[in-house]
Amino acid sequence: MPKRGTLKVVAGIAASFTGLAGIIIFLSVNKIVSFEMTILMLVALFGLYIGFGILIAVYRLISKLE
Repeated sequence: MPKRGTLKVVAGIAASFTGLAGIIIFLSVNKIVSFEMTILMLVALFGLYIGFGILIAVYRLISKLE
């Protein structure tokens, strides 16, 4: 079972992703950005979270090798 600190970090990451995605959708609903821009922003946000997640995982794996 993960440590309590790990659960807080995961909850924080999930909350920040949900908050940012909510802001993007809010901008789209209020017609501040177009539908195409909304999709682009959501895909970019998802890509950033996946990319940094992979970087963190690789960093942790490499640090265990040393």
